[in-house]
Amino acid sequence: MGSFTDHVEDKVLDLMFGASSTLSTGNPSVYYLGLSTTTITDAGGNITEPSSGAYARVAATNNKTTFSVSSSGSVTNSVTLSFPAATGSWGTILDFFLANSSTASATANIYAYGTLAASKTIQNGDTASFSAAALTITLT
Repeated sequence: MGSFTDHVEDKVLDLMFGASSTLSTGNPSVYYLGLSTTTITDAGGNITEPSSGAYARVAATNNKTTFSVSSSGSVTNSVTLSFPAATGSWGTILDFFLANSSTASATANIYAYGTLAASKTIQNGDTASFSAAALTITLT
């Protein structure tokens, strides 16, 4: 299960309480799903992505085909999201995240993150994926 980062929570609070008239983070048309071998902080930091073995963030179109309509403060993925097959070890994956960029950069923002129910070691030939409804992002 995942939640929003401080970055998004601050923008929602600004919108809700008059400091902004729009959700100034923008509304990305595509989120990029990434994996981390370290525990991500609420500030959206401490991310260590695999750096070899054909690892790449996965594009997830931001629409109601890819993500569910919110219910009880949660949204899930509605389709399977699959990474490329690993051509080497990616290490032991602990967390996932959604970002607005396909790569880490100074202008990239982490919007949501979560810890896997069970860590998963990705080896050569494995394909990491999240089946429909496997990712849940909660606003609590």
